[in-house]
Amino acid sequence: MSLIKIRKRALLVETTYHEGGPAPAKPLRLAAACAVIHNPYAGRYEPDLMPFMQELRALGTELATELVETLGGKDKVEVYSKAAIVGVDGEMEHGAVWHEAGGWAMRSVLGEPKAMVPASKAVASAGYRLMVPVHYIHASYVRSHFNSIEVGIQDAPRPSEILFALVMGDGGRVHSRLGGLAKDKVSVHDGQR
Repeated sequence: MSLIKIRKRALLVETTYHEGGPAPAKPLRLAAACAVIHNPYAGRYEPDLMPFMQELRALGTELATELVETLGGKDKVEVYSKAAIVGVDGEMEHGAVWHEAGGWAMRSVLGEPKAMVPASKAVASAGYRLMVPVHYIHASYVRSHFNSIEVGIQDAPRPSEILFALVMGDGGRVHSRLGGLAKDKVSVHDGQR
């Protein structure tokens, strides 16, 4: 019997055409794919969360694939992240399972980029909004790609649910001009520089 029971899915696409300055050559698109599922451990302590984490890989792959398709292909994706909002009958560790499952899924779908996948998580009530950090998929120190997107669904998570989200985007900040490592100067290929 599957541990994953989806109540709803949502896809958010945020397109930024400018930030008050000149329009960029192409607008920035950030997208979040969300799934609201029943928390199989709500209201009780479960010592072994590994089966849940393993099964979530399939959900992660679905969400990651949806994001890649939304952004026009894996070669268009430049930033990523992941998030979880656990309903109040759950615990933070129920959201932490997404670190491996969601991160593994995005790396797999995107061809194994090396930069760590940033994350944000919370235990909260329905309607909670979470700011999710993103950065460049091939090197964490590319300053122009430090950004964030807000994730949340008005009626989720209910107390016995978890909202899992993956985030991808097709570029850095629209008017980035604060120096640091540029994406075309990444040379070490260690996921950092």
